[in-house]
Amino acid sequence: MRIINRPQTDPYFNIAAEEYLLKSMDTDCFMLWKNDTSIIVGKHQNSMAEINHGWIHEHKVPVVRRISGGGTVFHDPGNLNYSFIATGARDKLVDFKKYMQPIIEVLNKLGLPARYEGKNDIRVNGLKVSGNAEHVYRNRVLHHGTLLFNAKLSWLNEAIRVNEKSYQDKAVKSIRSKVANIADLLENEISLENFQSLIIDHIQSGFPAVEFYNLTKKDILAIEKLANEKYKTWEWNFAYSPDYEFENVGTGIFQDWKVNLRVRKGWISEFILIKSEKNHPLSDFISTLLVGKKHNFAEVDSSLHSGEPMITHELRSQILKLLF
Repeated sequence: MRIINRPQTDPYFNIAAEEYLLKSMDTDCFMLWKNDTSIIVGKHQNSMAEINHGWIHEHKVPVVRRISGGGTVFHDPGNLNYSFIATGARDKLVDFKKYMQPIIEVLNKLGLPARYEGKNDIRVNGLKVSGNAEHVYRNRVLHHGTLLFNAKLSWLNEAIRVNEKSYQDKAVKSIRSKVANIADLLENEISLENFQSLIIDHIQSGFPAVEFYNLTKKDILAIEKLANEKYKTWEWNFAYSPDYEFENVGTGIFQDWKVNLRVRKGWISEFILIKSEKNHPLSDFISTLLVGKKHNFAEVDSSLHSGEPMITHELRSQILKLLF
């Protein structure tokens, strides 16, 4: 077992690193790592349907798609992530309990009644402290999971608070669960650094011939290349989502407004703006501005801005609220 040191906190780099190590390294390995504040979505999800766009835009939080399935998770410096990468017989690679068990044992040693529950969760007294996912590549498997230690749970709740009814698609939906920080559940306080050390010590004692490994310059350059060409791109993080239809209604004085949208591979293919059960007089004009554009806040905002003076500031603001 190779324990790989991963001090980087850039989410694009860290998500790319897992794919690189899965496909380029032939030894089994284990990693503990942290990301800067970010939203990580599952491979088969509709990224747009999983995030609170206003909050994401305001806080400039990156959204990154990973190669494993499962639901959307929130990362910040108070969230510790762990990864196993292993080689084995193809029909025996997927084994959530096997890779979650060492983490459960560490939590048990700390006095927490942690258990494998729900859909591949680690929970303590019914509260989720870890979500897990896997991805198989040839005869190799990547198993990774979150560990909420002292994350900003208020930010987590805001970041992934969405109106799921607005989106019609065939994407995998996240299962929302009540979560808790491990630090808040412990009877005796420990630091995140000590928690990391306990996990590393437990892995060392449970796996034979453990060696420590630092990413080489060659590794880092290859990971950065993969991050730039794939994980930092709109095409992967958003356009990879399944096609979808989107509908939303206004609130307050705009409660009689409604928008209908069709999106194909991330691009708007149809736009209809309705007011008081009838097409808005400017619906066709706005459609010419938006059809063929990305369903992306910055691009939609820019396109609407180009429609001035017919598109007033008030109208542009309302359409943005309806679309995001």
